[in-house]
Amino acid sequence: MVVNATGYTAVDRAEGDRQGAELLNAVAVAALAEASAMVGAVFVHCSTDYVFDGTRSQGWGEHDTPNPLSVYGCSKLRGEEQVQSIAEQYPGWRWYIVRTSRLFGDPGRSESAKRPFLASIFARAETQDRIEVIDADMASPTYVDDLARAIAELVLARVASGIYHRTNDGACTWYGFARSALARVGWKGVVLPIPPSQYARPAPRPAYSVLRTTKLPPLRPWESALQEYLAMSPSALQLRSLQVR
Repeated sequence: MVVNATGYTAVDRAEGDRQGAELLNAVAVAALAEASAMVGAVFVHCSTDYVFDGTRSQGWGEHDTPNPLSVYGCSKLRGEEQVQSIAEQYPGWRWYIVRTSRLFGDPGRSESAKRPFLASIFARAETQDRIEVIDADMASPTYVDDLARAIAELVLARVASGIYHRTNDGACTWYGFARSALARVGWKGVVLPIPPSQYARPAPRPAYSVLRTTKLPPLRPWESALQEYLAMSPSALQLRSLQVR
């Protein structure tokens, strides 16, 4: 089995680096998929809610038509299309495109791993008593441990090849996510919502990109997953200890 968890995920930077995003999110995906098909390895490609434009409030199912708004979203969609094109050339090959959103959890140990959203929020909370967070982009936070288990279950159950949505259940904005996390670690400050108009972001985002799962049972609620993560997150434990002092 080959799981492609790589990706050019710097959404704003991609607006000025179309070639870089295309190489990692589409060209490399095609190479990995074809190599997997040639040797008969199951292939899992991780994709994103950003392949949708976010213009409707009922969410997006696996069979809905993508319409990305950003360079990043376009490059991820082309990666999906590459996998499906190669599948047509190798009948019987098992492949899965797993769309997910707003990952949180351990970022890994590589030097290139970017600082996670929650770690950045907690770092600010250590020295500030008022934090502003953008109140936009309704999506489903997803715990990386839950996603990893979901991918393993997908493959081991030998479900039919295709596109699957795997996120934690429920949805919130970035502001709602930050507020919930800070409340759970006992932070005593104030979280202030700010509109997108006050936050410079080169790349357009889908306003409502909640991924509905129409093929499999939903994963547990994101609040439950967040509670589990915060019990072991170093940055959360550090902030909690400062609140107790």
